[in-house]
Amino acid sequence: MDINIKDLLKNYNSNDYARLINNAIKNVSDSGGGKVIIPEGEYLATTIYLLDNVTLYLEEGACLKLYPDLKAFINHNDSRDDSIKRPTWENCDYNGLPSKFFIYAKDTMNISIAGKGKIDGNEEIFYGNVTKWHIEGSFYPRIPLIFFENCKNVLLESITLTRSAFWTVHLVGCRKVLVDNVTILNNLKLTNCDGIDPDRSKDVVIRNTKITCADDCVVLKATSATEKYGACEHIHVSNCAFISTSAAIKIGTETCGDFNDILFENINIIDSNRGISLMLRDKGQIRNATFRNINMNLRLFSKVHWWGSDEGIAITAIPRKDEIGSISNISFENININSENGILIYGTNQNIRNIKIQHVSLTMNKKTMYPHKYLDLRPSSLGENGIIDQSFYALTINNAYSVELDDVEFINNTDYISQLVNIQESKYIHFKDVQNL
Repeated sequence: MDINIKDLLKNYNSNDYARLINNAIKNVSDSGGGKVIIPEGEYLATTIYLLDNVTLYLEEGACLKLYPDLKAFINHNDSRDDSIKRPTWENCDYNGLPSKFFIYAKDTMNISIAGKGKIDGNEEIFYGNVTKWHIEGSFYPRIPLIFFENCKNVLLESITLTRSAFWTVHLVGCRKVLVDNVTILNNLKLTNCDGIDPDRSKDVVIRNTKITCADDCVVLKATSATEKYGACEHIHVSNCAFISTSAAIKIGTETCGDFNDILFENINIIDSNRGISLMLRDKGQIRNATFRNINMNLRLFSKVHWWGSDEGIAITAIPRKDEIGSISNISFENININSENGILIYGTNQNIRNIKIQHVSLTMNKKTMYPHKYLDLRPSSLGENGIIDQSFYALTINNAYSVELDDVEFINNTDYISQLVNIQESKYIHFKDVQNL
């Protein structure tokens, strides 16, 4: 059964189209499944609830836009929407469960969002402090554009997601997810508007997707409030293009559970602040991850507002509080990096193990006027709020066990990197066919 909401508009007299769309979704689901079609035009809405066996289909020219009055949104759990008293680059601990949602599904199966239309997060209504470098949100956590929890057989296809003010696609404990040919276009100044966040989800495929966003493009999570869903595992991301003010590809920082069997391949990263970042801060384990066939052209965004200092590869394992797990069996293959900084591996008690970096070319060039003398370990208690005054290096290794570099070339075109290598408290660091280091 399919329902086109243009057939229902005649007697509808509200500027919030959520009730109309939700009634159509329920009728389609109750009938056994089908499409709810959003035709050309703009439709403001509060929370949309996807149900079993329903495709929300946005035709070309259709725009489903978040309703501008936040008081009209229902609180779904006990999470608080806290006003921001400290900048989120200093303090943004998050348990993974917001209180309000835009497109929402829980405990459902066979759900889809497809078509050539777009979903708009109406970002301006969430603005807090605005500068020429950075826009802080007015509260935290804000409303994710799409939030699916404990859903099975999920498809996002061909749609455009834009102007989200928080995590754009948050997938909590979902199974068998396909994201294909999706475009995400967010504001590069607005903090915390990640692209896609698989959080303790399994069997997730993301392909043929373009993401531009402040903070991270595809970032794997294991948040504290979602422990019942177990590990985040069997994730495959391929044939994508990313632009990010933080890390284009990231695992963490919410790492309260394990991460297993991860593959990123055939990725182009442009103008990001970090390329690949593994950020372990909690008790989880990051194991068996491969990153291959990746091209990066990076640049610094700022020293303060965004985490990272333009490393092509950054692996950090530092306790947020007391407990800390480990990172092991990680492989980087066939990667070309053009950046202002080098490769960073920084752990505690040698909890970073068995790292292989092979067939990698790293060219370091000065591209911006930002400082080139700091080590960014945020979030952590090290240094001053996680930042340590330190020169940039082509290769930094601290507290790692068994790191192998094979067929790696370093090309230093900078005037601020004089010492290329900084290795401390580490064992079994192997160089094989490493040039210019």
